[in-house]
Amino acid sequence: MPPGNTKPFSRIAIVGVGQVGAAATYALILGSVASELLLVDVKVDLRDAQVHDLSDVAYAIDGGTRVRAATHHEAGQCDIVVITAGSRHSLGETGIQHMHRNVSVVRSVVTAMTPFRPDTVVLVVSNPVDLLTTLTKELSGLPEHQVLGSGTFLDSVRLRGLLAEKAEVAASSIQLSVLGVHGDPQVAWSTATINGVPMDKFSYPGAFTPADLADECKERAESIIRVKGAAPCGVGSVVSSICTSIIADKGDVRPISHFQPEFGCCLSSPVVLGRKGILRSVQMALNSEEQNHIANSAKRLKDTMDRIKQGH
Repeated sequence: MPPGNTKPFSRIAIVGVGQVGAAATYALILGSVASELLLVDVKVDLRDAQVHDLSDVAYAIDGGTRVRAATHHEAGQCDIVVITAGSRHSLGETGIQHMHRNVSVVRSVVTAMTPFRPDTVVLVVSNPVDLLTTLTKELSGLPEHQVLGSGTFLDSVRLRGLLAEKAEVAASSIQLSVLGVHGDPQVAWSTATINGVPMDKFSYPGAFTPADLADECKERAESIIRVKGAAPCGVGSVVSSICTSIIADKGDVRPISHFQPEFGCCLSSPVVLGRKGILRSVQMALNSEEQNHIANSAKRLKDTMDRIKQGH
């Protein structure tokens, strides 16, 4: 750390340094979030090339972050472990194939990192994120509040941005969360506000419906994935935000995937983030339709998880 920097020493590991992992590392460097960033990948040549490339970024901004190569064992001893391994769709790969491939990859990397340091927080980014966060919770041996997934955070950011454009206000003025299972989410329209004004009471410059906005958000996400295979810049920004909330013990409220006992699996709902991971859940006054959609999505996810455990 540079002389005079009094921030506590912190270390974050990025496991899987392809397109998404590199973007997350880049965002973490720009935000000077951690003292050290440890890059881990089974492709050693790729890992080392990313270390050299991203070290140049760290040197350029002189933010006090060191980037270095590391092993899975070293990663498991960090303050935060970000798992992005296997997150990108391969050309021609079906959703089922992608799921099974990533289950195998994440099972392998989590096993390689155990035993974790007792206070390590694990952030899963790889998709399907809720299923893999549930799997990581079961394999890691860590307390539930220390295992979380990026979940619907990026979906929420994207939808808030689209609503801000329609309302012609700053995105920071919008309070709106996308909840539930990533890929089959529920927008909490009933609780959405613009600077405290219920969304359906706000005066908009033009006409639109919540359904139109949700469709536009979904189409935007699908178009990014179709062309790029991932949304590395958007994902990198939310990874940096989540890690900052944890390292700085900020108490930010974010829609994050985490274990919910009533459903028996991980899915997204608002939580308070701090140094111990999830400090507490935040209950939202959803209407019955929203609650039923989330419950049904969770049941399908739990059924899929059970089939995977049975080897199907």
